Amino acid sequence: MTSPYERVFVAQLEQRLREPGALIQVLVGPRQVGKTTGVRQMLARYAGPSHYANADEQLVSDRTWLLAQWQQALLLGEGSLLVIDEIQKIANWSDTIKALWDQQPHRLRVVLLGSSSLQIQTGLTESLAGRFELTQIHHWRFSELQAAFDYDLERYLHYGGYPGAVAFEPNWDRWYAYLKDAIVEAVIGKDILQNRKVAKPALFRQAFEIMCRYPAQEISYTKLLGQLQDSGNTDLVKYYLELYAGAFLIFSLDKYAAKGWLTRTSSPKILPACPALHTMTTGPNALADPEHRGRVFQLAVGAELHQLPGELFYWREKNAEVDFVYRHHNQLYAIEVKSGRKKSTKGLGAFLQQFADARPVIVTPDNFALLSADPTKFLAML
Repeated sequence: MTSPYERVFVAQLEQRLREPGALIQVLVGPRQVGKTTGVRQMLARYAGPSHYANADEQLVSDRTWLLAQWQQALLLGEGSLLVIDEIQKIANWSDTIKALWDQQPHRLRVVLLGSSSLQIQTGLTESLAGRFELTQIHHWRFSELQAAFDYDLERYLHYGGYPGAVAFEPNWDRWYAYLKDAIVEAVIGKDILQNRKVAKPALFRQAFEIMCRYPAQEISYTKLLGQLQDSGNTDLVKYYLELYAGAFLIFSLDKYAAKGWLTRTSSPKILPACPALHTMTTGPNALADPEHRGRVFQLAVGAELHQLPGELFYWREKNAEVDFVYRHHNQLYAIEVKSGRKKSTKGLGAFLQQFADARPVIVTPDNFALLSADPTKFLAML
């Protein structure tokens, strides 16, 4: 990636590493969104001694290799920074890091990152509980692509999400091949199928294509199952969605309800993690239809809201609906997306009648850039 743009997480990581008693810093997120680039930007100006090692560059990366990197950092002095990239390539890495950290806690500043979010998250929950701080690095927001590559909204709705694909945008076939081979197939083939039990890989891949064609749309598990060319049950679809969410490809939103059990039994709203994933499955003319373009804009809004701390839902009662319901720090936001496509406007009023403390929010193409640039400030101003 040639852009000099520095993502927000870089400064946040730098600040956390300065704090006394810093925990192990773990970065997880989708492939090809700049995790390694951001860490290298931080290392270029890091004030203290540091050691960077990439497990992917070794023919054999095992516990002994990891121990050697740890000791090399220790030899640089107390409080040195150790960065291990592609940490998931090392067998039993989490147990090894746990043992080394517990023997000499806080002697090193430690950053771990890699390309397989599922493998890394599994290692964290199995061995490193209480010893790490997790930072999720998401797809590039509209504001970031606008600053780094001069994106406008139309371009973002077509291609937004992956900076590495920017150079291929003039050639649809090359752009598609990059998304499919370097990102989606790498995630499905390496990150998911090699690490999770999936009985029918072809069906699993087919499910990805189908789900990406429903941008920000509510669809029942039964209907999704009916489009798969195989028999099964709704638990299969739920499992597929769980795996795709863990790999930062597709998320599903539950219907908001005051009673939690009603939320868990609702049909999901499908949310591909960025517009590029939808475009990849529908083709270069995805925005030609105004109705469909509205759906894609709603997807763009939802994908950026999903990156925020807190919880994101949708709401529907009969014909009344609210596109997104965002809950954070006991504050509820009812978010309606207006894109020009014809849709009922009574949902927001119906929701506010039931949840009087909720703040109504209208997101349009005109103010979307403000939301993307600083979502917390945007919501606080309303």
